[in-house]
Amino acid sequence: MSILDKKAITFLENYLNNAAPTGYESGGQKIWMEYLKPYVDEFITDIYGTAVGVINPKAKYKVVIEGHSDEISWYVNYISDNGLIYVIRNGGSDHQIAPSKWVNIHTKKGIVKGVFGWPAIHTRKAGKENPPQLDNIFIDIGAKDKKEVEKLGVHVGCVITYPDEFHVLNKDKFVCRAIDNRAGGFMIAQVARLLSENKVTLPFGLYITNSVQEEVGLRGAEMITQTIKPDVALVTDVCHDTTTPMINKKTEGHTEIGKGPVISYAPAVQNNLRERIIETAEKKKIPFQRLASSRFTGTDTDAFAYSNGGVASALISLPLRYMHTTVETVHRKDVENVIQLMYETLLTIKDGESFSYFD
Repeated sequence: MSILDKKAITFLENYLNNAAPTGYESGGQKIWMEYLKPYVDEFITDIYGTAVGVINPKAKYKVVIEGHSDEISWYVNYISDNGLIYVIRNGGSDHQIAPSKWVNIHTKKGIVKGVFGWPAIHTRKAGKENPPQLDNIFIDIGAKDKKEVEKLGVHVGCVITYPDEFHVLNKDKFVCRAIDNRAGGFMIAQVARLLSENKVTLPFGLYITNSVQEEVGLRGAEMITQTIKPDVALVTDVCHDTTTPMINKKTEGHTEIGKGPVISYAPAVQNNLRERIIETAEKKKIPFQRLASSRFTGTDTDAFAYSNGGVASALISLPLRYMHTTVETVHRKDVENVIQLMYETLLTIKDGESFSYFD
């Protein structure tokens, strides 16, 4: 029986469809907290918007399970005299996918619709075409000049998101923008649900953490780990499916959707905690894949690991196709298996366990 019930899928769809760009995550956090509320004892929030559901808040030993809540977006950077809008990134937005995409510009007057325009093929010379670049992509909101743009409430600093919504492809592939990494927030919420439904009593405090601002440098995790001061952190994020065209497996490794959670090897990953996860996967017959990172994981794992004098941290990733596009794609089975692996790993952790090399 699937661990993703109808209520969970409805939550996933609503959570993904809601815009929560870096620095403006509050709407998504409210949806997430409302879903999580029945399964936790209390919430912690911080001044920048990271939200934490806590089980057993009085326990001294603290374990974090974490995902991040923000999505990539754009900022309005310049408005031309003829009413066209030029942008800069808010996170790792991909300039090459922008032309012909609809956008939502978030203003105090509400959403202003626009499109990333592009010169028609008839007007471009073969062999001399300029590719989409950050300095030549632009948004058209149908305004005749700069004054009309500003009258609509659009100004420098307005944040811009894509409106693309959740779909299911061929029965078991979830497709949407912002799966990186609101899938993480979704999955840790399902772990909390399973603990509650199965009436599990944990011997430690569990901090279900949905961090902000990962896309601009792991900033939300960097802040909240100082507040929680955890002993252990299990982080989930996405990684690349490297089986699609134009990806070199010799440099990126071999991971793919449908083959299970991806367990990382990296300096920030505490070896004993990682081996516990692998042993759990093998014992519970949960399929998994392996991924090596050279210097850092590029995820909130790094922020937790190197905080507070060192926190035993590990990364369980969800393989994803087409990262930082509007058609990010994951396999339902992988989502379920990441949830199951995090849940089963938590059940193995003992109160006060150090995961030390020297025990």
